[in-house]
Amino acid sequence: MNSNEKPVAIVTGASSGIGLGIAQALLGHGYRVLGTSRSITKSKELKASPDLVLVDGEVSRKETAVRVAEATVKHFGRIDLLVNNAGIFIPKPFLEYTEDDFNQVMNTNVASFFYMTQQVIPQMKKQKSGHVVYISAVLADQPSGSVTALLAVLSKSPMPAVSKALALEFAAHNIRFNTVSPGNVNTPMHANDNHEALAKFHPLGRMGEISDVVDAVLYLQKATFVTGENIRVDGGVHAGRA
Repeated sequence: MNSNEKPVAIVTGASSGIGLGIAQALLGHGYRVLGTSRSITKSKELKASPDLVLVDGEVSRKETAVRVAEATVKHFGRIDLLVNNAGIFIPKPFLEYTEDDFNQVMNTNVASFFYMTQQVIPQMKKQKSGHVVYISAVLADQPSGSVTALLAVLSKSPMPAVSKALALEFAAHNIRFNTVSPGNVNTPMHANDNHEALAKFHPLGRMGEISDVVDAVLYLQKATFVTGENIRVDGGVHAGRA
């Protein structure tokens, strides 16, 4: 990449919450960004510009992933970072999950990663560089007895292992893969939840903020000797109970 050329990132699920925060932070750090979600072109926070392309679509579908990758290369000429952020969370007792719940969660949390990552790797191989980050959840490998979310565990717990496998497969092409696993983060998804109760889930005694997750992504993007890693941004949940 020419030293005068701005780096390029794709952020899925960029219309709200963590994805929106990541997209805005990357723009603030001089990135050109393609943001995608089901109806992102209607976003009040993100407006298309020479440095920001917005693409509507269901990212769990291969045709959307193809369209997103092609639009990124068409507008910006390269892909330096993919943040697989799109995800949903459906808390229910295990026996109450429906087939529709299963399909919805697995498509959004897993298929979106699969198709988007497949589509960006060929361009990254051409560039001989690139980075893919998956936003997981610490709940995936540290389930809480007070929270029943088996589909979150099923869909997100394999991702650190997937990142390790891909990190090894594409290391020779200088393409890195990492995971960020947040705890409970203060986003619109939790707007109507009991924040005091959610804060107690973390030994540090507070919910995470979007900026905490953003900082981890920015660190990983700069840390070019880090690959196959899972950074837990969880207020100490992974360490146990205080």
